[in-house]
Parts: sequence; structure tokens; C-alpha cells
Amino acid sequence: MAKQIKFNEEARSALKKGIDTLAEAVKMTLGPRGRAVVIDKGYGSPQVTFDGVTVAKEIELEGKYENLGAEFIKQAADKTNDNVGDGTTTSVVIAHSLIEEGEKAIKERGFNVINLAEELRKISEEIVDDLEKQKEEINDNKKTEEVATLSSKDAGIGRLIAEVMGKVGKEGVVTVEDSNTIGSSYEMVEGMQFDKGYVSQYMVTNQEKMEAELEEPYVLVTDRKISSISELLPLLEKIVQSGK
Repeated sequence: MAKQIKFNEEARSALKKGIDTLAEAVKMTLGPRGRAVVIDKGYGSPQVTFDGVTVAKEIELEGKYENLGAEFIKQAADKTNDNVGDGTTTSVVIAHSLIEEGEKAIKERGFNVINLAEELRKISEEIVDDLEKQKEEINDNKKTEEVATLSSKDAGIGRLIAEVMGKVGKEGVVTVEDSNTIGSSYEMVEGMQFDKGYVSQYMVTNQEKMEAELEEPYVLVTDRKISSISELLPLLEKIVQSGK
């Protein structure tokens, strides 16, 4: 299959069309007063969302170069979403603005592309340092509730998140799952929790609850694949000798 190749202004122009299209669709969801976006997936009911990253993921343009440009912006949104779980729309707006102003600098003021990219990297480091100085630690539930309410656009969910975060603390882990019931609730689990349960029913100690309850057990953590029980026998023998 023949490859299509474009250079310089022709390539930048095609990519920017896709960037502009995606940014225009995503940026309207920005902020507490962001507008809703309706997505037609071609099947079932249309999806209504206020989430920028959801909008970005659903955009696929017909033109190859335009779609490639849109993918650049998607990467910025996805990376932010993976790292902090919010701020995706802001990432798209900032990335689009940098590209917009960068294009002007190249076309109207004759900036060298390589030099411009290097200057942007230097400035970004200064901006991050400045933001570090301006950041404010959240030390009380009231501020947590305000941030959670702003992000979820729901006061009830904001209060629930603040309550949960207050109980688990900074070192705790919060997992969100869909519920089959009406309303939102939470469950506190002390200690550690694993996705997988016991391998054999013979490990069950509480027949009524069908649970394996162990007090002060030894826990083996390994990054090796255990292929045979013989690999564990020396360790198991020592555990038996200890009376566990």
C-alpha cells in the first residue's frame, strides 16, 4: 500500500485541522459551568457527558492526517487522566493553545521549530516550579468536599468522597465501582484485599461464612513464577516448625 507523505506547512495544516476539531468539541466541557456534549455511538441511546476525556475518546475523523492530529491531543488528555484522574479538558485547552501560538510564531515571526520546542521545554519547567510554590495542601474534609463536588458536579457525591477520604487517610486506597442498587454507599475494609480468593475450599476455616480466617499469618510476596510445590517445601517446613 502506497504511503502518503507531507512536509512542512502542508503537514502542519492538515494535522492542525484535526487538533482544532477535537479541541473545539472538548473545551466546551471546561469548568464547573461546562456544557454537556451529546455523543451518538451509532447504536442505543445517545450518551450525554460533561467529561472532556470521554468526548476526546469518541472522536474519530475521516481524514488520516486530521485524525492523526486529533490523536496528539488525545494523548495529552489520556496522560493527565491516567496520572491524576482529572484536568483532562484543561490539558486539551493548554495543548491546543500552545499549538495555536506556536504556529503563529513559526509562520508570522519566523521562529525555528527546534529552537521553539526547546524554549517551550525550558519555560514549562519554570511554570511547574511556580505552580509548586502556589499549591495548597488539603488538610480538612471541607476542602476535600469542595474539590470532589466541583469534579463530580454532585454535592452528594462530594460529601461522600470527603467522608471516605477522611476515614482512609492519605495512605489509604479508594476504589470506585458501579452499583446495581439505587444510591451511593461505601464499605471500609481494614488491612489488605486481593482480587483472587483461596485456591482450595480446604483452606476455609469458617464454614458458615465460607471464609479463610487466619490470625497473624505469614504472607509470602514474590515476583517469581512458582511452577512446583517443591519450590516452597523448604519454606513450608520452617513454617510448620514454628507452629503456624
